[in-house]
Amino acid sequence: MSEERRKRQQERESKEQPKPIPRKYFLWAGIVVLFAAAYYGGWHYRNHRYDVFARCLASKHARMYGLYWCPHCLDQKEMFGKSFQYVPYQECAIKGSREMAPECKAAGAKNFPSWQFEGAPIHEGVLPLEDLSQRTGCSLP
Repeated sequence: MSEERRKRQQERESKEQPKPIPRKYFLWAGIVVLFAAAYYGGWHYRNHRYDVFARCLASKHARMYGLYWCPHCLDQKEMFGKSFQYVPYQECAIKGSREMAPECKAAGAKNFPSWQFEGAPIHEGVLPLEDLSQRTGCSLP
């Protein structure tokens, strides 16, 4: 084989083999994945830590009456985070009307937020989660 032909063959062989990916890229990719998993875990815990508590309130027949535009109702909802979706909630404002929802009139809710517990009269105002826990027997996380 001629010297020139040998050089061309070596060039083809070196071009055919892909260069290996350096280990440092795998290390950095792993670190990024770990940070993303930790962030997601923290976010999920912060937003869903009261899921069991909110479901317990529902099982104990606790109900919140509120208005979509009420700042105190918003404060009460924010205490639960995303777990508020499990709290039995009755919207009392009818959009585009000054009337109140019939369910709220029947329950006697006049000031908001209002809570009604099984067999008890309505309690008006924002209640701390500890107070809700005491009134229903549901344990906080």
